[in-house]
Amino acid sequence: RKTENKELLAAVTGAIWKCPSYRLAIKTEMMIENLVKNLSSDSEELQKHCASAIFKCAEDEETRNLVRHHGGLKPLATLLRKTENKELLAAVTGAIWKCAISKENVTKFWEYKAIEMLVSLLTDQPEEVLVNVVGALGECCQEQANRAIIRKCGGMQPLVNLLTGTNQALLVNVTKAVGACAIEPENMMIIDRLDGVRLLWSLLKNPHPDVQASAAWAICPCIENAKDAGEMVRSFVGGLELIVNLLKSENKEVLASVCAAITNIAKDEENLAVITDHGVVPLLSKLANTNNDKLRCHLAEAISRCCMWGTNRIAFGETKAVAPLVRYLKSNDVSVHRATAQALYQLSEDPNNCITMHENGVVKLLLGMVGSTDEILQEAAAGCIANIRRLALATEKAKYG
Repeated sequence: RKTENKELLAAVTGAIWKCPSYRLAIKTEMMIENLVKNLSSDSEELQKHCASAIFKCAEDEETRNLVRHHGGLKPLATLLRKTENKELLAAVTGAIWKCAISKENVTKFWEYKAIEMLVSLLTDQPEEVLVNVVGALGECCQEQANRAIIRKCGGMQPLVNLLTGTNQALLVNVTKAVGACAIEPENMMIIDRLDGVRLLWSLLKNPHPDVQASAAWAICPCIENAKDAGEMVRSFVGGLELIVNLLKSENKEVLASVCAAITNIAKDEENLAVITDHGVVPLLSKLANTNNDKLRCHLAEAISRCCMWGTNRIAFGETKAVAPLVRYLKSNDVSVHRATAQALYQLSEDPNNCITMHENGVVKLLLGMVGSTDEILQEAAAGCIANIRRLALATEKAKYG
């Protein structure tokens, strides 16, 4: 590894990163330091292999930190200027994408003006490069400052344009990037004007579950930050039926993302009435027997929100959603507790649901949560217990006068 022969170095590095069992060795052998050093080599072949090695290894947090520690982020950002060598560009953008998973690295990329350079690569690039560029932007725009930079550099239009593509990996990355950008109301106005939300919605029909889930996650911030979200959603002909039908998916990530989207859709009363007509209640109830905490959390939120219409509270009881929800309170995840307590509070407005909850031992589980430091959880738990208590007192009064 101390050799100065660039051709030999390039060949060896190229061989190493293709072999998975060496990835651990790369980290332990202090080889990251050498990979970083050779990013500044005058051999593009060697630069490419070193960037590729970082791309493959930087899924790992320790590697991402080592790349930063050894000063590897600046040369990576600098290499974005080598736009003629597409293989090198693909390796470099891949390395930046994976390194950007760590927030500290994103801060450095911001300093080195990498975001602006990435935006300039959103057009006229091979798909291999685009997948990585958009992946990197998706990670970088978790930070507010970078969401503004993308807009100011004219990145919104090319990003939205990429929603019409067919490459699965590219679609997963671009939906994530558009969704992250939509957190900014100014960006959301542009996305809406460019018909981006409609394009996201149409990706729910994509045959790949990863694309469906990524599109549904992206739809959530779009609804949250749109001017008139209810009207926007209604304007998509068949859109509400489409999203409700995705609750029949077998894929847990699709189900969680669709539940999150339904929670947002249901904030509008008119749209909640429409999804109720499309059978959202029995479909949500059918999912209740799950051990997946991510799904539990978003499902409980969706149930809570859907209770706000008509006789949906009663319908959730009739379709057997209540008892499984009580079991969610035994999860170790606090966010599951919070969402579930809110759902149970809403459901407890119906006497029959109170009886089911009581029979399933909900009071003991909720009592411990009344003392929670999380105010939302505390209030929901107390409210649910109060409703059960009120019903018990009314029953006794009726019985004994």
